[in-house]
Amino acid sequence: MAILAISVVPIGTKDTSLSPYVAECLQILKKEKVRYELTSMGTHMEGDLEDLIRIALKMHQTPFKKEARRVLTTIRIDDRRDKKGTLAGKKRSVQKKLK
Repeated sequence: MAILAISVVPIGTKDTSLSPYVAECLQILKKEKVRYELTSMGTHMEGDLEDLIRIALKMHQTPFKKEARRVLTTIRIDDRRDKKGTLAGKKRSVQKKLK
């Protein structure tokens, strides 16, 4: 299972607020029924890598449908093959080491 972090930033919009665009992107995740976490600076999701990349492309294209003239999307992928990685598992691992 892979973990993908994505930040979609529309450029050339009528307003500086990004939350309407973020909400539209999250609607895609809800329809896909993928496990995800919204953070203040992006969204993290976990699942099959090919599915995540397909979803990321949909998210990237979403601001264009809302009349953004340019979109900057940043993607980071953690594709661990030796054991199953999850969003919760990564956090638990760090929290154990903090004690």
